[in-house]
Amino acid sequence: MKAFAVYAVALVAVASLAPAQAPSPDATTSVTIAGKVLSIKYSAPSVRGRKIFGPGGLISGDPNYPVWRAGANSATSFHTDADLTIGNLSVPKGDYTIYALVEDPNNWQLIVNKQTGQWGLTYDASQDLGRVKMTMSVPPAPIEVYKMTLKATGPKAATLQLEWEKHIASVPIAVK
Repeated sequence: MKAFAVYAVALVAVASLAPAQAPSPDATTSVTIAGKVLSIKYSAPSVRGRKIFGPGGLISGDPNYPVWRAGANSATSFHTDADLTIGNLSVPKGDYTIYALVEDPNNWQLIVNKQTGQWGLTYDASQDLGRVKMTMSVPPAPIEVYKMTLKATGPKAATLQLEWEKHIASVPIAVK
């Protein structure tokens, strides 16, 4: 019992010295185009002074690097009520997981994967529906909290945008 008490006190002391890390909160984005709903559920990590992309960056520590879960925690889920074209990729209505290929931090590819419900670090390339090149831009100021946005751009069109650190990646979406 005495050993347990010493262990418990040591554990509390070590925990109090560790920097506090706020969890990555859950986030969603959705859009309705042509009467059909598209939605994404993800967790939004923060930069917190860390390098994110490139050699030695936070993302390069993920076991699936250069494939990134496009968020934190659980895999990023994507649902569409419509058959879509994302970039030049045909995506039937249904549920998917979204990843991003970030090997070159300035040239991302969106990955639409057929596997769903997995933890974010569980990636099976054999389940990829396909990959699409994203258009890259630089924000006017660094983006602290990761953000995904689905935004209508026309009666049957939208844009998916991923923003974090010094990167904005976007891809057009059209309802078939």
